Amino acid sequence: MTGEGACLTVFLGRIDYLRALELQRSVHERVVSGRLPNVLLLLEHPHVYTLGRRGKLSDILASAAEIQGLGVEVHHIDRGGEVTYHGPGQLVGYPIVSIRQWGGPLHYVRMLEEVLIATAADFGLRAERGERPTGVWVGDAKLAAIGVKISRGVTTHGLALNVDPDLSYFDRIVPCGMPGLRVTSMSRLASRPLSVERVAPVLATHFSEIFGCPTEWVDPKQIQLYAATSQKDSQDRASPAAASGAQVI
Repeated sequence: MTGEGACLTVFLGRIDYLRALELQRSVHERVVSGRLPNVLLLLEHPHVYTLGRRGKLSDILASAAEIQGLGVEVHHIDRGGEVTYHGPGQLVGYPIVSIRQWGGPLHYVRMLEEVLIATAADFGLRAERGERPTGVWVGDAKLAAIGVKISRGVTTHGLALNVDPDLSYFDRIVPCGMPGLRVTSMSRLASRPLSVERVAPVLATHFSEIFGCPTEWVDPKQIQLYAATSQKDSQDRASPAAASGAQVI
């Protein structure tokens, strides 16, 4: 179905955070087992604050009532890092890829930063990594965040590029655990409206170039079907038939 070394790439549009998390886990299972090649999920989330392994609830500055009134979900998750915001107008990328061919976690994160820098450059923006914490910056303002998890040699979670989100949602947290951190967006820097739909294929192209894996665009229903099959496989392996050694197909 795919060429050798291909990266299945899918734009899912706006998708609930927990639904996307379950999709990541299902695809991860299939990439680990070799039933899928590398996969890049591109999407937006509704308003959500996520806390990584170092995240603290005290880094969310808004009250529970305010968060509820804003319609923001809050989730503790298993990526690295502290608290961040995802929402409409932010392009989120979840590469689910075998990391062994790219020289380890640090080099992988640096490659993600290169993808983001190249994407920004295509829209006339000079972003950089510099000597700052992980992520991509323009001046002293953060344009994109990175937080990953690696399990059994395959990655989940990934990057979040501020294309044109409502930046006021960052005011209610301590982004990345850094008090006083300024956050910016591509639209603000470019002084013109940009959309996630326009930026997503540009980012996918640079991901393909930098990681050296040809892009193969996949319909969202197809990748969700793969994930559903993976979930069934997992259930079958846990079934009495599987436990007794019976062949399960």
